[in-house]
Amino acid sequence: MKIGSLNSPFPKLDTLAVKEKNPTKEFENLLTGFISEVKESQAESSELTKKFMMGEDVQLHEVMIAGEKAKTDLQLLMEIRNKAVDMYKELIRIPV
Repeated sequence: MKIGSLNSPFPKLDTLAVKEKNPTKEFENLLTGFISEVKESQAESSELTKKFMMGEDVQLHEVMIAGEKAKTDLQLLMEIRNKAVDMYKELIRIPV
């Protein structure tokens, strides 16, 4: 295990340089990524359920866990959507 020097407990400032970022694009990428993860968990749950129904080598607890994960992911996505809509409505009400 390598232990760093104790000369400077703070990181170098040049590594913390602020880069110009597009917060809108980052938020879009975050939401797009999360939506694709929800789609994947839904597909995985559906696939495991289908395999279980066909009698393939899938345990019931695997099917239940995948189903609950897909359900939880979808509920979280719906809550994020609801909060985003509420935020938009609040922003519309702010007088300019």
